[in-house]
Amino acid sequence: MATAAAAAARKPDVKEYNFTWVGTDKANKTVRGEMRASGEAHVNASLRRQGIKVLEVKRQRLRGGSITEKDITLFTRQMATMMKSGVPLLQAFDIVGKGHSNAAVAKLLLDIKTDVETGSSLKQAFEKHPLYFDALFCNLVGAGEAAGILDSLLDRLATYKEKILAIKSKIKSAMFYPVAIIVVAFVITAIIMIFVIPAFKSVFASFGADLPGPTLMVMAMSDFFVEYWYAIFGGIGFGIWFFFYTWKRSVKMQIFMDRVTLRLPIFGNLIRISAIARWARTLSTMFAAGVPLVDALESVAGAAGNYEYYVATKKIQSDVATGTSLTSSMQGTEVFPNMVIQMVSIGEEAGSLDAMLSKVADFYEQEVDDAVNALTSLMEPLIMVVLGTLIGGLVIAMYLPIFKMGQAV
Repeated sequence: MATAAAAAARKPDVKEYNFTWVGTDKANKTVRGEMRASGEAHVNASLRRQGIKVLEVKRQRLRGGSITEKDITLFTRQMATMMKSGVPLLQAFDIVGKGHSNAAVAKLLLDIKTDVETGSSLKQAFEKHPLYFDALFCNLVGAGEAAGILDSLLDRLATYKEKILAIKSKIKSAMFYPVAIIVVAFVITAIIMIFVIPAFKSVFASFGADLPGPTLMVMAMSDFFVEYWYAIFGGIGFGIWFFFYTWKRSVKMQIFMDRVTLRLPIFGNLIRISAIARWARTLSTMFAAGVPLVDALESVAGAAGNYEYYVATKKIQSDVATGTSLTSSMQGTEVFPNMVIQMVSIGEEAGSLDAMLSKVADFYEQEVDDAVNALTSLMEPLIMVVLGTLIGGLVIAMYLPIFKMGQAV
């Protein structure tokens, strides 16, 4: 058996595709359907064994965008709802997959269903797609399968992912507004520099008088924009692309940015409390599902979304594994507020750690809401002042010579 398992493990994976087929059965009735196979020959052979005369086989082309975290969250909630309603697992996969508008998600679910049908556990099927299902997701599904409470665990997991998705959405909305204004301000400034100021320059050339310093400076900037606009736009575009490309693929860059963002004067606190909320929510969900604390901390380490909290969690995990209490381990990291540590201490003493962590997560999620609202209120007047100073300064600089002419007259 071990030899067979080893041989199966060494067997290369065969790439499979979705096919639609049309044929006639033994009663000469037209039948049609879908099948997943490695090629048309396999589809034909399989259908012939079923007594179906094949008329047409077409490979399906996937039409759909990439799979997002929102897609996975929606799938988890749908699966939890159907399993709580008594729908069998494989039938639930069929219903969700065929009803999804994104073909990429439908293919993913069909792959998972096929793995389960061929004898894999649901956890093993999910683990084959680490890009969409992280260790936390797979561990909770595995715990649900082992305890026979998969429907409850999927419901808990769906709630967790919905809350985490809501926090991420709020952070993105808080960042989007100032970034959008900065982009608009840059575009307006570039248009003024390239098209408007040269028109003023040709008018001022006929004055035959010395121009004020601010006007000369703005005109020099305009000349630079007109001459090197392609280099400016190209350089900024390449710089932004290179920054995000490096941030996404370089671990050192991610570590550096995680540390920097926590120390930003306005956004740093928002990012910190959102990391704490995710940390507490993840640990609460894992612990409530019956996952041992040391194993739960392994998944929690990467769930906070920040390198400093990853390092702190790995240290906590190491301390807890040697018998130290969670409260004492958290105190040694110096990244958790006193309120969080006190709540964890009470939870440990009362034997209700998951409930206390859930309350901590609720509190900090509300803090994220309040911080986003406060940040939005703060940014609006601040951005108006910056835009007014920038655009107003350009206008005043270009009208100074006209004001001087009026005074001379």
